Amino acid sequence: MTSEPVEALGSEKQGADEAGKPPPPPARGIAKRALLLVNANSRRAPELMETAVARLRAYEGLEVVLEDCRDPDALPDVIRAHREDVDMVIVGGGDGTMNAAARGLIDTGLPLGILPLGTANDLARTLSIPEDLEAAADVILAGHTRRIDCGEVNGRPFFNVASIGLSAELAHGLTRELKRRFGKLGYAIAAAQVLARARPFRATIESATERARVSTFQIAVGNGRHYGGGMTVDEDARIDDATLHLYSLEMRRPWELLRLAGSFRSGRHVAFEDVRSRAAKTFEVTTRKPRSVNADGELITKTPARFRVLAKAVTVIVPRDAPDPA
Repeated sequence: MTSEPVEALGSEKQGADEAGKPPPPPARGIAKRALLLVNANSRRAPELMETAVARLRAYEGLEVVLEDCRDPDALPDVIRAHREDVDMVIVGGGDGTMNAAARGLIDTGLPLGILPLGTANDLARTLSIPEDLEAAADVILAGHTRRIDCGEVNGRPFFNVASIGLSAELAHGLTRELKRRFGKLGYAIAAAQVLARARPFRATIESATERARVSTFQIAVGNGRHYGGGMTVDEDARIDDATLHLYSLEMRRPWELLRLAGSFRSGRHVAFEDVRSRAAKTFEVTTRKPRSVNADGELITKTPARFRVLAKAVTVIVPRDAPDPA
């Protein structure tokens, strides 16, 4: 883990020239010191050094301290260590990196700026943050903030969706090499492999008002709106509604999942008869044998899984004109 001032990464002139236009005027009250956490293993990480960092440097008076964090588990400690000497945290990475930083952001209350460097970038999509790195840097520099919820499963926070079943198996099969080589197409390749060998499993789903025993291919609990490269957990889901949205795929045969394929993008799969859909602040999912739980693309715990929503837990920097996430 290394820390160095951002001045070593480029020049102010490069930041303006590479963008083809000068940065927008700085927002009043913009942070004077920012901690920049970069996942060097992210698919687009090299671009960050040449574009977004130079864009951030174009502002006089904004000091950026760069941490090259190859160990995601260390991110919360790094954020907590800087809580008194920075005004914001900028995270460069994909959804897994955002997930790894979540606990540190919750504990310190520092605002989060997002540079989407991953394959799916579903949190950025939910918040209307552009994938273009210079444009994402401009969003951070404009400084418009909004508070969002976090989900939590067995004490581990997540931004987008935590799931048991197909998505967890997909996380096993979606290797770093597959993502690097094929990008978003890698999700489709891995999903086809998982679907070919899919089998339902038995689980019990409990909320404050219901207890149900189910046979299912997948149980997903969403805090945000998007996951898995642009799928939607529920057409009514929002990342600031203080509610978790659960769905369970309870068809009998895996090929029946193909009927739902087109509806996952919009979140309308919850309208199908063999899809259980519920909204609540807490859920508990138990299985006969421990099963992996995939949260924001990372396998982080096992069943039994206790879910809850942490309302307005994180402050994020978003576009000023971003549409309502619903």
